[in-house]
Amino acid sequence: MYRCLASSLLGRRVHRPWLTPVCLWPGSGGCSRWEEEKKEDGVKWTQLEHRGPYFAPLYEPLPDDVQFYYDGKPLKLSLATEEIATFYAKMLDHEYTTKEIFQNNFFNDWRKEMTSKEQKIIKDLDKCDFREIHKYFVDKSEARKALSKEEKQKLKEEADKIQEEYGYCILDGHREKIGNFKTEPPGLFRGRGDHPKMGMLKKRIMPEDVVINCSKDSKIPEPPEGHKWKEVRFDNTVTWLASWTENIQNTLKYIMLNPSSKLKGEKDWQKYEVARRLKDVVHKIRAQYQADWKSKEMKKRQRAVALYFIDKLALRAGNEKEEGETADTVGCCSLRVEHIKLHPNLDGQEHVVEFDFLGKDSIRYYNKVSVEKLVFKNLKLFMKNKDPGDDLFDRLNTCILNRHLQSLMDGLSAKVFRTYNASITLQEQLKALTNSEDNIAGKLLSYNRANRAVAILCNHQRSTPKTFEKSMQNLQTKIDAKKQQVEEAQQELKKAEDELEDTKDAKAEANVEKKKKLLKRLEEQLAKLNVQATDKEENKQIALGTSKLNYLDPRISIAWCKKFGVPIEKIYNKTQREKFAWAIDMADEDFEF
Repeated sequence: MYRCLASSLLGRRVHRPWLTPVCLWPGSGGCSRWEEEKKEDGVKWTQLEHRGPYFAPLYEPLPDDVQFYYDGKPLKLSLATEEIATFYAKMLDHEYTTKEIFQNNFFNDWRKEMTSKEQKIIKDLDKCDFREIHKYFVDKSEARKALSKEEKQKLKEEADKIQEEYGYCILDGHREKIGNFKTEPPGLFRGRGDHPKMGMLKKRIMPEDVVINCSKDSKIPEPPEGHKWKEVRFDNTVTWLASWTENIQNTLKYIMLNPSSKLKGEKDWQKYEVARRLKDVVHKIRAQYQADWKSKEMKKRQRAVALYFIDKLALRAGNEKEEGETADTVGCCSLRVEHIKLHPNLDGQEHVVEFDFLGKDSIRYYNKVSVEKLVFKNLKLFMKNKDPGDDLFDRLNTCILNRHLQSLMDGLSAKVFRTYNASITLQEQLKALTNSEDNIAGKLLSYNRANRAVAILCNHQRSTPKTFEKSMQNLQTKIDAKKQQVEEAQQELKKAEDELEDTKDAKAEANVEKKKKLLKRLEEQLAKLNVQATDKEENKQIALGTSKLNYLDPRISIAWCKKFGVPIEKIYNKTQREKFAWAIDMADEDFEF
């Protein structure tokens, strides 16, 4: 049964003549995806056909000579219990497995999946020894790395076959690439920051969990043999191809089109155009919320102060959590009294608000900000006679705020403010920091510094990578070696110049020029390495990618590249260039957000 299911889930290799493209984008003599007739409001497509998701491989039992030990003695585990043990064993060298909350959540969920016999024996995680299992997977990983070129090529070809069959759909006559067409394999939930659910068991996704979305006239994807889909829908007002609910947060997961697809590109472009529209009215909006700080209505005052925070600090509105979500995360509208402290004077500044709360993904937001005097006075008023656990904005929620934002500008939301402020900040920082005389490395340092200003504004943090110290040591070794080369080249040049002084012949003169060129090249290489080291150090705890891909209008970066002669591939990798193909085509060096 177990093996049959594996083959039925994985062995679907049927030729699909419908995957022949009708029209590609960008076109090579064919029609352009951007020039087609627009559909009526709400309709995203008229034809959608695909193969459904590619399911994660089923569990392969450990070899007999790889054992789990409990209290120093080998213990043979049931298949389900063993599989979950491997999830933990694979992470033994990760920081997560040192965290008490991760250990407790894992052990609680693991025991639920054990047989009654195993539950009677395994009662203490500290007595569990996963080291032999961990070593087995480390060795397996090393063996994969050591495969011959031919063996790696064979694996690549197998992956390409899967990509070819499951990785494309037909959307309105176009062969479009699908984003992630594979269901996520089972494992242990990690979460970001100090998430209270880290370590819990992510269960395997089965066909019975999956809702398929396609067009009525298409060939409906066939579920693996012996299984059926949860549901098949024909909803052309959405762009997802399949969906299911994951068991940790009870949130919906989707199989979507690749970011480079026409629909995704249009959605991206529209998102940034809405943010650009805010530029024309933002001064009026700011004047209005500043006037509302003195309103006789408490509801208006709270809304105005919240909007000031969303605008000035790029705070999220604070959407209500999903059912079953236990993380104590908040946004602007759900801030409690305990999340802020008021300081009339602090560090030489007046009217300072000290924020300290868990934001999205349990990432801590900590900031001390000098605010307008009226904002400070209003916050004192909002906090009066309240307990630490009481809402700061007790007369405001995200629905009220969003209705107000919509009334100010069609399509306006807190996220639009984040996108606007992030993009404007990048544009202003690039103008201030970029020196046209710098070499490419110097210009890239300026770009990353501008990007970092945005990441700090949006609170896009990360923990220092595990490999950071080693990586910096390696870079420092290269810098030291390059310094030595520069010193030797300087000595060689001095010798050549002395020789020229003595001989005054053409050969000696040519030698001096040669030594000068070598020294210049080595000095440029040293400068580039020093820039890399500075960049690495400055960005070790900042996640630059999140803002770059989600909040920054790519046309700003592309225009900057074109204006200052920086290759676009230095900013965006191949996948990102495909995602932002619309922007690369659209933006020239004079583009202004």
